[in-house]
Amino acid sequence: MAKVIKGILLLLGGALFAAPFLVGQQSETLETQHVKATLLAEKGAFRPGEPITVGLLLDHDPKWHTYWKSTATGYATSLQWTLPDGFEAGPIEWPTPTIYEFMGTIEYVYEGEVLLLTRIRTPASWDGSPVSIRFTADWLMCADTCIPATVEGSLELPAAAAGTPPPPGPRPDLFAETRRQLPTGPEPYRLNAWREEGAVLLRVEGDVPPGLVFFDATGQLHPERAATVVQSSAAGATLRLEKSAAAEALPSRLEGVLRAKEGWPGLEERPGLLVDIPVAADPPPGEVSAEPGSGSAATGLPTLLALAFAGGLILNLMPCVFPVLGIKVMGFVSQAGEERGRVISHGLVFTAGVLLSFWLLAAVLLALRSGGEELGWGFQLQSPVFVFLLALFLLAFALNMSGLFEIGQSAVGVGSNLTGKGGFAGSFFSGILATVVATPCAAPFLAPALGAALALPPATSVLLFTAIALGLSTPYLLLSAFPGLVRRLPRPGPWMETFKQVMSFLLYGTVAYLVWVLAGQLTEEAGYSAYAFLKALLALVLLALGLYTYGRWGAFHRPKTVRRISVTAALLLCLGAVVYGLPEGDAERAKAAQLDWQKWEPGKARELAASGRTVYVDFTARWCVTCQTNKATVFGSQKVRDYIRANEVVLLKADWTQRDDRISEALARFNRSAVPFNLVYLPVSPREPRILPEILTPGIVLEALAPAGEGGS
Repeated sequence: MAKVIKGILLLLGGALFAAPFLVGQQSETLETQHVKATLLAEKGAFRPGEPITVGLLLDHDPKWHTYWKSTATGYATSLQWTLPDGFEAGPIEWPTPTIYEFMGTIEYVYEGEVLLLTRIRTPASWDGSPVSIRFTADWLMCADTCIPATVEGSLELPAAAAGTPPPPGPRPDLFAETRRQLPTGPEPYRLNAWREEGAVLLRVEGDVPPGLVFFDATGQLHPERAATVVQSSAAGATLRLEKSAAAEALPSRLEGVLRAKEGWPGLEERPGLLVDIPVAADPPPGEVSAEPGSGSAATGLPTLLALAFAGGLILNLMPCVFPVLGIKVMGFVSQAGEERGRVISHGLVFTAGVLLSFWLLAAVLLALRSGGEELGWGFQLQSPVFVFLLALFLLAFALNMSGLFEIGQSAVGVGSNLTGKGGFAGSFFSGILATVVATPCAAPFLAPALGAALALPPATSVLLFTAIALGLSTPYLLLSAFPGLVRRLPRPGPWMETFKQVMSFLLYGTVAYLVWVLAGQLTEEAGYSAYAFLKALLALVLLALGLYTYGRWGAFHRPKTVRRISVTAALLLCLGAVVYGLPEGDAERAKAAQLDWQKWEPGKARELAASGRTVYVDFTARWCVTCQTNKATVFGSQKVRDYIRANEVVLLKADWTQRDDRISEALARFNRSAVPFNLVYLPVSPREPRILPEILTPGIVLEALAPAGEGGS
């Protein structure tokens, strides 16, 4: 019994001793509608000259969240401090966030309990009296609606007695877990970043775990639920981070957190790897960019080269190349006097001519790319003009492959004198001519190489063209080494023309895709005429007519006068197609296509409704994801826009992006404290507006705008 009494007395004594410290370990709990806030101190006292670590504990209701330091539509939690002289607060230390997705919009958020740490520097000369730490915290809490909140609080923290270690605070486990959630590193990992067309590639060398997502702190990269890994191996991984559509340019420095689902090996399994590195213009030596989904640079490049080589081989099956394949090789044999070594030499010189031709083509395309980068090359398909011209170009090649007209005949005539020369010079120019006459016949196989030259790094582009050249020249090399194989080649015949025509449908499919893209671009809202898309379609027909004219009456067997007239007519028709269908946007038309929003003022909606107008009021904010989704859904509807214009509905916007007490008071009158909030005032009841739900559809809005008894449509 005596031992029990003694234990109780010890506990009471310890509690009495610790009581002065416990008072200052945390502020009072500050409650808002869906988030509770408490300022905690890690220790129950502080030593002058040593930093104090405090944490703002945010406890969210289920389904509610606040935001990380970088956000697309919301805003991050902020802290303002009022401290004694000599004390100085550092920035918030942000734990690794989580992904939140709402109707396609991705944000970086905190849910449940989160502790936002701050280190406060203290002066060594402090007199030992308690310190009062006052703070103001602002945050945005969101679920289906968003509510801004502001709280003020304080805590007092005593100074520890000399030689006495400060006691722990009330939640040491929470501070320890929060530190584990803070991003760290990058050691032992090595990081490199460089720009590619419309994206940043991030290379992480080391034991990279799966389940990666990158939280961008710059706001210039497109948020994704999972990182796009374009290369993965035991040595590391390469991620492709796409530019945000709202950003004007790629970041010059990559800042953020790379989270791994299961944590980072070598970093105590902490989830966040800190990224803060410059973004280079080109990849580091030995690094090859890969297309998304290609698996890895190690496997992606060989695959691309293999496809390019196969495309070069297929060039030999084109009707303008295959018939002369065996003839040219037998010419090598004749010139060399059937001496095998010299025959092979002719094949090698022929290959050199092919290689030179493709390298020149690559150089031209890379030069165009270099000039285009300054103009934002890489976003060509965002330009209706580029899409239209590309559709015309590919349609012309498709019609050529279908046999509507032939090109390349004059090239053969021009090169006949050069290829007719004896010796190695003739073989060299034969290689050049083979390239010239082959490329017009093989648009489907050359098109990927053209695209690669404008997308991949220069060294990779040159390798790709080299592979095509080697594919084209390989049969010549093999037949030069084994001339007897010429007799085993299949005879030229109708099968070649059939093959070429079947291949043309690949290009027709590409043209169909481009037309679909164009249809989404040539809208009245973007400033184009209602007939802009129809004119583009008719331009494609006009181009086909011009090429038909050339193919029907421009062939060599036609009289010279007929050829001249047909060529002139064909040129005029083709040029007319370009001029007639070329998209021309009109800024004034685009402006007229937009709805006219007026600024909301207290009482304005009722006054307008009393005067006989229907009024739509949108209480909104840029940081409200649901608000932006509603706008895109409702006012992106042509039916809604037409109704608003036809009935002269007045649109009022109450923008709560910046704090506005008048808007707060207006919301409070309807027992609301969050946005989105939408009202419709009708002339028949100007003082009793219709209250719309948080999530809107065009049908809901049209029904609310309709006079009583009419219903929506």
